[in-house]
Amino acid sequence: MGKRSWMAKGLSASRPMTGEMGHERALVAFDFDGTLTVKDSFNAFLKWRAGGKWTRGVIRLTPSLIAYVFDRNRAKLKAAAVQEFLKGATVSQIETDARAFAEAFAPSLLRPDALAVWRSWRAKGAKLVIVTASPEVTVAPFARGLGADLLIGTRLMCSEDGRILGGLDGNNCRAKEKVARLREVFGPDVRLTAAYGDTSGDTDMLAIADEKGYRVFRGRPAT
Repeated sequence: MGKRSWMAKGLSASRPMTGEMGHERALVAFDFDGTLTVKDSFNAFLKWRAGGKWTRGVIRLTPSLIAYVFDRNRAKLKAAAVQEFLKGATVSQIETDARAFAEAFAPSLLRPDALAVWRSWRAKGAKLVIVTASPEVTVAPFARGLGADLLIGTRLMCSEDGRILGGLDGNNCRAKEKVARLREVFGPDVRLTAAYGDTSGDTDMLAIADEKGYRVFRGRPAT
């Protein structure tokens, strides 16, 4: 049997990936970085894509990194990283690069125990949603490969001709913003059957879940 592609055709981030978004099935939300994966996928993607330019880019980010130590503003730091490493690239280029990154690194990034729980919920017919602070455009290939019903993540500001401008389009998708984005899709009274996360940025989402899985996944890939 041929290798299964991590990128299905005809699907897009922020839209249902299988079926309709009603409430007749259990609704289960997973954080991505640190929960489904062993580390931050966006930093890994940026480093992989930058190649030999990574160190120079990080050095230029030093003022933003120092500012983060004091203000703990993750959105501001993320916007600076997007400005440094992605500004000027077309969305199409980033989508292609994200697909290649997922194809190459999914086996070494995804936690086996998290995947087992994901597949268990899928076997039960649950609607599976990834809710992440990472950009939707970089997580989308993973979401499609996993068969997620929906991906909710941070959006990047783009020009009318489809180029990355170097900022965030809206709020960083963490903490209360995760719940706000879920309510946009599922309504103000949304209740999750289960939710899984690993940081303080997930606790608001876990608070609206009947089953709260906080740092329950610790498995590491064999590869």
